[in-house]
Amino acid sequence: MGLMGTKVYFFSFTILTWIKLAVYSLLLINFVFYFIDDWVIAGHTLHADSTFLQWTSAYNTTIDETAWLLLLFLFELETHLLSGRDLSRSFEMLSLAVRVCCYVVLAHTPYAYAITIFDLSQATLIAGVDDLCQLADQNLSYAYNLVYTKINDENCSQLSSATEFFFNDPPDNLIIQDEMALSLELQSAWVDLAESITWLLILFSIEVVVWLQDRNNSSGLLIKSANMAKVLLYSFLWFAIGYWIYLGHYMFAWDEFVWIVGFVAIEMNVVERRKDIEEPS
Repeated sequence: MGLMGTKVYFFSFTILTWIKLAVYSLLLINFVFYFIDDWVIAGHTLHADSTFLQWTSAYNTTIDETAWLLLLFLFELETHLLSGRDLSRSFEMLSLAVRVCCYVVLAHTPYAYAITIFDLSQATLIAGVDDLCQLADQNLSYAYNLVYTKINDENCSQLSSATEFFFNDPPDNLIIQDEMALSLELQSAWVDLAESITWLLILFSIEVVVWLQDRNNSSGLLIKSANMAKVLLYSFLWFAIGYWIYLGHYMFAWDEFVWIVGFVAIEMNVVERRKDIEEPS
């Protein structure tokens, strides 16, 4: 029998199971790093009078990652651990409730990025300021390539040599950028928006395939279309990985890669489920 027809075991686990355990562990570690990153940036962008929406936007990545981890866990249950079993009505209702909550959270993500793009497009020129040092020691931060630095007399001349500066977060006006930094952040926000929509489309495609397979339907135009769409969607995510590497955001690129591997593992579960449907023996 060929390798494709066998399952390789190591200490009672298949190789695929060990890979999934490693990937899911890495995703949990990444979650901690993202929370710390959000917390650091929030120290520059939030204040006592910040609104609830501003708080959720500041911790958008943490909230987003939490929802994705829950959905990944549910997919692992449904496509592998509990695959082919008759599930109780209460479990199905609980799973549906958690799913709906996750989808609401994930729908907030592209909305938050769209708000960010709008805010950046409304950045206001700071009149009468042609040197960043004029804004030193005023509890303001300069942002470039998603790195935030408090402006003081020691670092102001090193942060930017531009002669025009903008507030990029009206009405709070705590973040300062020059034209180059503003343009780069706007570009990155568009990539973030495209990424969030792409992942939602991948999620929808997997949901369609799992829903059909749960009804013992393993082929057809809808499943083929969903699988073809996922090839294009994953291709864009690889482009996004290259973009973040180019900007030096290796953590973003690494996280994107690990999530792709995680969902590829789910896809392998789906393939195994399809084989069970087509060849019950």
